[in-house]
Amino acid sequence: MTTNTQANTGPVWDYSAGHGPVTGALSATTGAFAVATTGAATGMPPTWALAIGTAGAIGHTITSLRDRLSARTVSMRAASWLVGAGWTTWAMTTGPLSWAALGSLATIGVGMGAAARATLLYEEARELEAIAAAERQVARELSTERRAIAAEWVDRIQRVCGITVRVVAVEMWPTGTGFTIDAELPAGGTTYDRIAREAARLSADARLPHGCTATASQGIDQGRVLIDVTTVNVLEAEITYPADYSPLSLHTGIPWGLRTNADEIRAYLREQCALVVGPTGSGKTNMVHTILAGFARTTDVLTWVIDLNAGSAGLPWVRPALESSGQTTDGMRPGIDWLAASHEEAMAMLDAAVRIAKHRKMAYQDLMSQANTDLLPISDRIPQIMLVIDEGAEILAAPDKPSRALAAKILEVIRIARAMGIRTVLTALGATGSVLGNLMIRREAKVRVALTGGETEGMDLSKQFPGSRGLRVDQAPYKGSGFMGTPESPAGLFKSWRILPNQIRDIVAATSDRHPTLDAVSAKAAGPDYARRWDMARTAWMRDDTLSSTPAEPQTPTSGYLAGGLNLSALRDERTPVVETDEEALARKFREQIDAQFATAPEPGTDAPSSGKPPTAGLNLSALRSEDNAAKEAALAVLLAAGPEGTGASAIARALADEHGTTRQTVVGWLKTWAEEGIAVRVGEGTKTRYVHHRHAPEAP
Repeated sequence: MTTNTQANTGPVWDYSAGHGPVTGALSATTGAFAVATTGAATGMPPTWALAIGTAGAIGHTITSLRDRLSARTVSMRAASWLVGAGWTTWAMTTGPLSWAALGSLATIGVGMGAAARATLLYEEARELEAIAAAERQVARELSTERRAIAAEWVDRIQRVCGITVRVVAVEMWPTGTGFTIDAELPAGGTTYDRIAREAARLSADARLPHGCTATASQGIDQGRVLIDVTTVNVLEAEITYPADYSPLSLHTGIPWGLRTNADEIRAYLREQCALVVGPTGSGKTNMVHTILAGFARTTDVLTWVIDLNAGSAGLPWVRPALESSGQTTDGMRPGIDWLAASHEEAMAMLDAAVRIAKHRKMAYQDLMSQANTDLLPISDRIPQIMLVIDEGAEILAAPDKPSRALAAKILEVIRIARAMGIRTVLTALGATGSVLGNLMIRREAKVRVALTGGETEGMDLSKQFPGSRGLRVDQAPYKGSGFMGTPESPAGLFKSWRILPNQIRDIVAATSDRHPTLDAVSAKAAGPDYARRWDMARTAWMRDDTLSSTPAEPQTPTSGYLAGGLNLSALRDERTPVVETDEEALARKFREQIDAQFATAPEPGTDAPSSGKPPTAGLNLSALRSEDNAAKEAALAVLLAAGPEGTGASAIARALADEHGTTRQTVVGWLKTWAEEGIAVRVGEGTKTRYVHHRHAPEAP
């Protein structure tokens, strides 16, 4: 321990370090003195010292020339060897211990140190000047390249567009994929779109590769133009979504892809809605997942997804956080906050959004007054709700009644909820008049994406990006490529990232603890539809075993039928004994009570009614009636249980959806029939329509 302490407290010598001006002179003088005293004492011939000094001078001259040192440095080093050797020879002859010898040696040492310091500073200055000269040479070469580009494009613009511009600057992109020309337009009121509408001809004249363009946009003022020239096709390659899942914020923008210069393009959706258009095979679904990935990474956004195509857009973001029973796990939250795959669930979601928007307007007046703004301050405590509606534009244009009801509610959300932090992202299969014909969509959806994939049918870019010139579908023929425009960035080519299912699972896991929770004010307004969105009954369809590709195994004889198959009672051998379950016995007793009270028609195959009227001849479809009758009887039971307040078709359909899968349209037909037969009484009109069982109707005895 003592040894280590002593070693640590002593001076540290670096024996590999070179000599500086002082140590070099000291080493040379002490070496010369040592050689002189030793030689004088031993009678060494003095000419040996002179020979050694000469050899050292020659060797250092050779190495200095090889290192391309200056002549001053070479001369200083050679002189130091020769002077040292000369003193050593003289001292060996006359005696090194005289005051004359010692004084002259000290003088030589000081001179060597000063000369070494001077040459060292000179070499440093010489090296810096060489570096600066090289940089100036590179700058001259680059300037030459830029001047050549400027001259070439001045001539090209004159030839193609018929105007003469003056190039102010040429900026080379760091990615090496192109450059930007900043030019002054000629006097006389020439505008930048004079060049913008000739983008295709300019690209052809420049012989740019396919997928590369020369697009013009507004400059720093109205008399300037910026021309972005892409020289390398970056749209063709597949680009994976970045593995950086760091937190994002709605206020700083959410990246949706890359421009042709490899810069990220961000969507700012605090006040804007978005419209994403892409035909089948263009990468639209992948783009939706990219959008959901960005929302999942934010700390101030909750994502609600409506996808009437079996919820396929949102399921990959929910399934990693679900148990086998369809419930969300305690350790992981889904990547989205709510998923609707049916008209009924979508309507419940949109109704909740409308209630939240209206309630926020009243409840947060003081907060907005303190912040001196008419926009609700969005944060992790009061998150924004982003409604992503896959093929939502088609819902707006659909003629059927359920879709019309959803469309009206979607437009209401877009119309009233901007200031209160609820915005939408709609997707569509094409940029057509039926999709873009709605004024509300054109006015609010300022963030627009067109994934072309080379498809020309239904891709009218002039309708989706009005005012933008030179955009052609054939410029982006690759999957995941297209055009994107925002209020902050004009419409131009971009490439969407490729995101795979395993990466979606990674993002769900990495961002699970980052998602905000709906503020108490909004949660209260959303009501039980939101609070119970992950209930087992409403998420059971998301489970792995909801649909099976293997045939159902036959159940025990007590079931009376094959699981998951048709109950073909009319085709069964009546001699085969069938044992009723408790549920079937209860259903049979209930049917008997209904028949006894309402004199319903007998089942086909039973005896004719007591009226004596012969049974109507026809096809016996009893094998196809059992499930329908059960659902209808269950609906009648729900109507009876509703009491004097009554209920509507949507509520009955939701009550039967899990067990029977009954749709709202079917329930509407039953209610109309019951109203005509007197079993139910219709109360109210329009959206306030409800039905009351005749036993609870006001006119009932």
